[in-house]
Amino acid sequence: MTEASPDTDTDPRPHPRATWYVPASGTFEPWAPVLRRAAEEDVVLLGENHDVAEIHRWQLHAVAALHVLRPNLALGFEMFPRDVQPVLDRWVAGLDDTEAFLAAVDWPAIWGFDPALYLPLFQFCRQQGVAMIALNCRRGLVSAVGRDGWEAVPEAAREGITPPAPASPAYRRYLFAATGGGAMGGRAVAAGADDPAFARIVRAQQCWDRAFACAIADHRARLDPPPLVAGIIGRGHLEHGFGVPAQLHDLGIARTCVLLPSLQATIDPDAAAGLADALFRLDAPDRPAS
Repeated sequence: MTEASPDTDTDPRPHPRATWYVPASGTFEPWAPVLRRAAEEDVVLLGENHDVAEIHRWQLHAVAALHVLRPNLALGFEMFPRDVQPVLDRWVAGLDDTEAFLAAVDWPAIWGFDPALYLPLFQFCRQQGVAMIALNCRRGLVSAVGRDGWEAVPEAAREGITPPAPASPAYRRYLFAATGGGAMGGRAVAAGADDPAFARIVRAQQCWDRAFACAIADHRARLDPPPLVAGIIGRGHLEHGFGVPAQLHDLGIARTCVLLPSLQATIDPDAAAGLADALFRLDAPDRPAS
């Protein structure tokens, strides 16, 4: 994203607050240039840890900036299954209040996190007339694909989702490390990333990856000109370009950008290599006085 030579210092480096670290160049950049470049892409994926309020504030700030740069914008949300899309449309149209909206999507059933974390993003879409896209599928489909594979699921039950491009060996290793070998009850269910016992975990994860990618691609394909889509998605589906970015590429959308937050005061260039297009250093605010 920048023309500077890649950094060769592998020791952790201080990551100044309010700056991006760009792994491809090993440089730190201010807020605006990275977002200007991101706004030129087809899809911008904003990763999150679901339960960190400051990360959702960062997502809102980024979305607001992208909207200024590319007014033809839509936001895709991981937590919403496809069958609640009409509810999202009603919300953006101003037809439901917050209580009715959360009840209509059955928030406690679809997402186990405080809705207050996400409401500023939802309200931004409503106030600015920005389309909201339901990216997810029902968990029953994920369970069926994980257990039996795509071949065992009738096409009519696939919710319009196509089978994913195969997981790369690197993605399988990433998922194995991230899940502790698909740990259940504190014990790994597989001996390694290529263990057939781990295939169920990979299939389930890829069902989500493909669901998100298909929803983004389908939304863009319906509109002329296609909008910039910003995805509000857990970072495990985005890191290293393995999950959603790889599936978008398989669907013909190669112009994607992954932006991630960091709450760490230092950055390890080796660990950050290939992790994202840029990582923004957040400073968690002090707890309010009681």
